[in-house]
Amino acid sequence: MQETLTLFELNGLVRQTIEHTLNREYWVEAELSECRESRGHCYMELVQKDAFSNTPVARAQAKCWRNQWTAIAPRFERVTGQVLHAGMKVRLRVYAQFHEAYGFSWIVSDIDPNYTLGDLARRRQEIVRQLKAEGIFDLQKELALPLFCLRIAVVSSATAAGYGDFQKQLEASPVRFTTELFPAIMQGEQVEQSIVAALDAVNARIDDFDCVVIIRGGGATADMSGFDTLMLAENVAQFPLPVITGIGHDRDECVLDMVSFLRVKTPTAAAQHLAAHAEEVLRRVDQAGQDIVRYAQGKLQRQQLRLDAIAEALPRLFTIVRGRQEARLERMQQTIVSAVGHRIEMERHRVENAWTQIAALTVQSTMREKHRLDLTAEKLALLDPALLLRRGYSITLYNGKALRDPESVAKGSTIKTRVEKGIIKSVTI
Repeated sequence: MQETLTLFELNGLVRQTIEHTLNREYWVEAELSECRESRGHCYMELVQKDAFSNTPVARAQAKCWRNQWTAIAPRFERVTGQVLHAGMKVRLRVYAQFHEAYGFSWIVSDIDPNYTLGDLARRRQEIVRQLKAEGIFDLQKELALPLFCLRIAVVSSATAAGYGDFQKQLEASPVRFTTELFPAIMQGEQVEQSIVAALDAVNARIDDFDCVVIIRGGGATADMSGFDTLMLAENVAQFPLPVITGIGHDRDECVLDMVSFLRVKTPTAAAQHLAAHAEEVLRRVDQAGQDIVRYAQGKLQRQQLRLDAIAEALPRLFTIVRGRQEARLERMQQTIVSAVGHRIEMERHRVENAWTQIAALTVQSTMREKHRLDLTAEKLALLDPALLLRRGYSITLYNGKALRDPESVAKGSTIKTRVEKGIIKSVTI
């Protein structure tokens, strides 16, 4: 019967085999799919992906013990400007270790930061190439800070020391700035999404701000990977306001720096630039004010000299003008007198003619009226009752009126008949 081993014994054989066959260190290239620290140790998961399908073709666990990690991590960050994080490509020096209770893992004894630095540079170049192909790489450079750039949207962590330095520097300026913080995560895997969300919030109130400042603290050893992403670069490059970056690192520019309107090294430097810009504008405004005052004073002086010259010339000019006006008035007076005399003469002739016409008309009218009166008198003379009585006619009177109708006289009434020689009284029967 074949010998039966316990699991511990079997794992022991595996350990011995590994120790005898894999008894040296190896340099290996891999991508970190996971990287975390615990109690001073670093635990990693390594992965290799297919070049065409991006599907993992190999996986392995790796550990870096505290005694090695405390030396490796600072050196890696100092060279690359970033901390180890998932998604990063690394070159590790490892040796195999198998433990009966914990299984197999690769133990990391060193990490080559130059390999990662080269990979980061390659990725950065690829992002820059794509941004240029899209035609947006230099869009921010075409913008200009407003003359009065006083309303600042700040994208930063609320607790970052750099944000506090930025605020203090602005407060020290004689210019009054207004700032509003749009909180964002400035380190780790959520940097990209967090800053993009903050920019979206600023863009929703675009008319409230003159520029955007993206700042963070933490010095040169902080993780910079979140600032080298295509999505964040596209958002900043196409942002409608000037974006100033002061994310506190001394190495080569990250992609975010490249596409921004202006890159400065620190948050303090960003505040200093804004303050210097505003103070220069104030200086230019003051200078313009002084130029205006000088121009106005010069203009007033020239006008005063002109007024003085006019004042000196006024008496002479007045004499000349008065003489001219007096002569003109005299000519006008003569013209008026002549015109009035001519008009009076014309009116006199017109009145005389009118009176002549009236007199002639009056004489004619008088003669016509006299002739008419004569005719009337003749007619009246012919109608005189005495003349009729002399011709043999008589007039019968009743109650003092001529009697025309005998029926109107009652019987026994007295009537009078007038003839040429007298009056006859009669009684009706």
